[in-house]
Amino acid sequence: MDVRKALELFLAEDVGDGDITTEAVVEERAARAVIVARAFGILAGAKEGATVFRLMGCDAKMLVADGDRVSKGDVVMEATGNARDLLAAERVVLNIMTRMSGIATTTRNVVERARSVNPKVRIAATRKTTPGFRYFEKRAVVTGGGEPHRWGLNDAVIIKENHLVFVESPVEAIRRAREMGHQNIEIEATSHEMAMACAEGGADTIMLDNFQPAEATRTYLGLKEKHPSISVEISGGVDAGNVRDFAAHADVISIGALTHSAKALDLSMDIFPLVSGK
Repeated sequence: MDVRKALELFLAEDVGDGDITTEAVVEERAARAVIVARAFGILAGAKEGATVFRLMGCDAKMLVADGDRVSKGDVVMEATGNARDLLAAERVVLNIMTRMSGIATTTRNVVERARSVNPKVRIAATRKTTPGFRYFEKRAVVTGGGEPHRWGLNDAVIIKENHLVFVESPVEAIRRAREMGHQNIEIEATSHEMAMACAEGGADTIMLDNFQPAEATRTYLGLKEKHPSISVEISGGVDAGNVRDFAAHADVISIGALTHSAKALDLSMDIFPLVSGK
């Protein structure tokens, strides 16, 4: 991922041929901008935000590191430069930081809840991300203490129900993937019986899809009894409200809501003219 190029594209999308409002109203002069947290959360995207300011020719300093907790009123970044350049960068900086910080905050909340039950459970993202912004959303999950899971379809074999309509059985799908030389094969199971059959068929990871907590526990224990080395992933319908119900009997819990439903963290930018010589 060429992060700099992506950020340049984000700026080009917003600024276009120029910020005509600022050019009409604001004279060219030195100014200072601060990014302020308006709510409690976990900061993410500060590195990217600072880069956007620099791409606009401004100096930027991160006052809070990505992954740190922030409270209402905390100044998390400051930037200096031409007032016009600071104003042109404002929305792109805030869009990136509020989105990423919201995901990191949601992730940290889920991770802490899950690990209060099972300190070893891993919380992972999914591919339910915004097109063009996946790298940043998954990085925010990692900042919040989670794992990215697959970055794309070329990362790992995960056999799902829409694959299985084209083969005679889940075990046959596992066999085909193994014959292609893939070493770590994951398959989605929709019942206890299917999960056990897939484990017998040679899957390395079983994803329990949309299981209720009691059935997930029964299946997890059954799988581990016969196949101690197998990895069991829970997916579907899990969020901060019910993650504790699944955490005790899971190796991984993958949660689409980390990225597709996270509420943006409220951040704002305040800007001040700089007096010459100060």
